[in-house]
Amino acid sequence: MGLGRRLLMVLVGVAALVWHVVAAAVVLWALVVVFSADVSPVTALGVVATVTVVFGYFSYRVGTARVLAQLHAVPLEPRNAPRAYRVLESLADRMGVEAPTLYVARMPVPNAISLGGPGGAVVFDESLFRILDAAEFEAVLAHELAHIERRDSLVQSLAFAVGRTLVGFLAVLVLPVALLARGCNRLLAWARGRPGADSGLAFHERIGRLVLVAFVALTLVVRARSRKREFEADDRAVDVTGAPLVLASALRKIQRASEPRGLFAPLSRRRNEEDGVERWFSTHPAMDDRIEQFCEQAETERGVTRRR
Repeated sequence: MGLGRRLLMVLVGVAALVWHVVAAAVVLWALVVVFSADVSPVTALGVVATVTVVFGYFSYRVGTARVLAQLHAVPLEPRNAPRAYRVLESLADRMGVEAPTLYVARMPVPNAISLGGPGGAVVFDESLFRILDAAEFEAVLAHELAHIERRDSLVQSLAFAVGRTLVGFLAVLVLPVALLARGCNRLLAWARGRPGADSGLAFHERIGRLVLVAFVALTLVVRARSRKREFEADDRAVDVTGAPLVLASALRKIQRASEPRGLFAPLSRRRNEEDGVERWFSTHPAMDDRIEQFCEQAETERGVTRRR
């Protein structure tokens, strides 16, 4: 490589470094201005917390309409399903919640979901009306009403809003250092005549991984809490209906209807059973774990009855 070309590449690297230094300086200046403002830390924290909660609540309020639109869900009219609405009104009265609107949709797999927002909503996949009997439908509906009773959708929305805010703050705080590290990396790469390669001092990538790890940790915590709330909703449904084995039967039917069919079905089932990482990121516990819990509850109840 000629001297002139090497000098040109060094100049390009210096220009890249200068650009990153300027960007880091701007971000740092903005942070200094924000933190040196004549506002008490308590007030600033209160403003941030308020804004976070407001945006989280707004997401919760509009989330129902968005999900219903994505599912192409249509309201289930009481005149078309009077028995379902009688069950709904009975359960809502026993649980002390406002009866939500029932919706029907065609989902990828048989499922039922509860949504927050104005009035609340419970969406059933249309296949559930075919595969579940009356008692099983009541048990599944009680589970979904338990989520509405506990405001799980609101809690989940607020948890994600708070988590995103914390991760965002971390990203902004480390951004000046990441920009400086990136600039040094580009300077060394151009100076070595390999602009497309890392210099071996890619510290900015480590900072990016730190933010990514924080986001993944947040996701794992929120998903773990979501799985716990599923178990709690199961317990509440059993308390209301008094029939753990009925809910277990409903879940077993839903599980079987969701299983892949055809030539490669055994391979798909084996892969899903062995994928432990997927369970960590799942919002719901494994169906087998939930069914096992119901069987244990039924066994416990039978033991108590025998002792009496």
